Amino acid sequence: MSMSDSDTSSQGSDYKNFRQVIRDRLLYEMLRSAKSKDSKSAWKVLIMDKLTVKIMSYACKMADITEEGVSLVEDIYKRRQPLPSMDAIYFIQPTKENVVMFLSDMAGKSPLYRKAFVFFSSPIAKELVNHIKRDSSVLSRIGALREGFIAQMNLEFFAIDSQGFITDNERALEELYGDDEGSRKGSLCLNEMANRIATVFASLREFPLVRYRAAKSLDPTTMTTFRDLIPTKLAAGVWNSLTKYKSTLPHFPQTETCELLIVDRSVDQLAPIIHEWTYDAMCHDLLNMDGNKYVHEVPGKAGGPPEKKDVLLEDHDPIWLELRHAHIADASERLHEKMTNFVSKNKAAQMHQGSRDGGQLSTRDLQKMVQALPQYSEQIEKLSLHVDIAGKLNSIIRESSLKEIGQLEQDLVFGDAGTKDLINFLRVHQDVTRESKLRLLMIYASVHPEKFESDKLSKLMECENLNKEITTACYGLPSGRKHNFALARLPQDDMNAVYNMRLLEGSTDNKKSSLGPFSLKFDVHKKKHAARKDRTDQVSTWQLSRFYPMIEELVEKLNKGELPKNDYPCMNDPSPTFHGTSQSASIQANQVSTPHSMRSRRTATWARPRNSDDGYSSDSILRHASSDFKKMGQRIFVFIVGGATRSELRACHKLSTKLKREVVLGSSSIDDPPQFITKLKLLTADELSLDDLQI
Repeated sequence: MSMSDSDTSSQGSDYKNFRQVIRDRLLYEMLRSAKSKDSKSAWKVLIMDKLTVKIMSYACKMADITEEGVSLVEDIYKRRQPLPSMDAIYFIQPTKENVVMFLSDMAGKSPLYRKAFVFFSSPIAKELVNHIKRDSSVLSRIGALREGFIAQMNLEFFAIDSQGFITDNERALEELYGDDEGSRKGSLCLNEMANRIATVFASLREFPLVRYRAAKSLDPTTMTTFRDLIPTKLAAGVWNSLTKYKSTLPHFPQTETCELLIVDRSVDQLAPIIHEWTYDAMCHDLLNMDGNKYVHEVPGKAGGPPEKKDVLLEDHDPIWLELRHAHIADASERLHEKMTNFVSKNKAAQMHQGSRDGGQLSTRDLQKMVQALPQYSEQIEKLSLHVDIAGKLNSIIRESSLKEIGQLEQDLVFGDAGTKDLINFLRVHQDVTRESKLRLLMIYASVHPEKFESDKLSKLMECENLNKEITTACYGLPSGRKHNFALARLPQDDMNAVYNMRLLEGSTDNKKSSLGPFSLKFDVHKKKHAARKDRTDQVSTWQLSRFYPMIEELVEKLNKGELPKNDYPCMNDPSPTFHGTSQSASIQANQVSTPHSMRSRRTATWARPRNSDDGYSSDSILRHASSDFKKMGQRIFVFIVGGATRSELRACHKLSTKLKREVVLGSSSIDDPPQFITKLKLLTADELSLDDLQI
């Protein structure tokens, strides 16, 4: 049984970005291939499970699915109306439960559907295939496909971005780094993650050179822990799946076509916590969004009360596409320019503004203009949405003193501030939110792990005396923790997040033994200590833009061939013809026409020149998205175990333009700071769920 061959794979002549390839496979290789000449109906039913419906929704819109002849989408586990005159397409995981449900649908004298076309998201076990074959009544009702009676899509991940995917292992941090490390849950999590990562390369017909962050022993007497070996174990699991694809999958490359670097959250504990000042990150960090869904207030009909409208902040919105990676100050300026230029170039808008004595248009004015100027409704609605969002973000930044907090965060990271500055800030700014205090302490803990070796916190005691309530609440804790509570006034579960950061520490040469007590020790006279160095090759135009995630450095070193092999060994030795690890090699690859060595990629939109001058000319970004292609070198994949951040996704877009290689970010999940902190609390929480702990 073979997997179907994608016409949109990286071997084809029409090169597309990561998510475009996935979308085309689902629409054309799966849905379109199920069209049969003898079908009495042009419409079909699409049946999926909880995982595959997410795979589909991240890559395709409902309009795309409908266009391919699907009139109804159903959940395999819900009771469904029989439609015996229609064909069904099953896109499901290859589990025993799903196979039983499928057989139940199609067996007997009265099947639910006329014919079934079956696509599994990953390789199916032989015993399950045999189970299907044993039922002759079902077998005769399975639609014929070019590769046999069932197909393996080998597509079991969520394409969350044009250059990003997740494996949907939301509890990976807890299962792999919690107190119960090395448990059966941890091993199952790694195995599932490895299989799903491998389906990425099966889908793209890419065979990677696999590198991973190696565990470092402190000394010969120190035992390497399960946490230390997570990247190693995951790399081995991915490699095992890839070797199977290499021997069984038609048209799968036999030599390396790209690079994969596997790391875990220990390479950068700061990125998930620090405030990222781009429009995308601020929306997800500061606004109470549900995924990419934002609740937008619009004027009510006939002068009624405002109505709430759900909008998705995604690539189909040209303004979002243009501004998402821009600094919030830059995004605000651009929106102001768009609004001003729209009014200046539109006489009807000028008349509407004239009624306000020449004052600036507010968000509500723009929303009312939608009703007054229906021919511009789409453009004004998009502009109104983002003016509203930017206004809310800027209000939160002002009211929460986020500029001051962000400055201290970055000063701590770059060694321009230390213990004394943190103490003074917490003493003076006692009205700072609980979450901001917690994030500051977590950043301090990450920058100064050596201060977690004793319980001497006399400097914090000087700042504020413990009151009776806090003393009672902290009874039984090490004295260091008590002083922390006294200054920051954080509850115990918040401080657990700070102390649990020790579980994410990587094995480094200067790492101390974690067997001793874990508590803060402050030394206000300590010399400058920095977790990042300023990058001389980058000039920050906007304030608070100094911070960069560590994967930016790692990918650049990987591209230049400068990533140390002792720290980042290869799972497989590269073949003599592989030239993906240096800039010169990429140039050579661009000069020789060989499979996989050339890519056509669209330029990341954040890097395009700022040439939009009105409220809707951002549409040009979408118009040119598929035509603005440049020759690119071999892909680079980076996978982070334990959750990736929006700053890391932004870095991949930036590096794709800089290195002229598509850089794809993968992770077990994509986490905004509140989510990541909640997960950290769960590392030592007993019998709690993600819903029980919130920031």
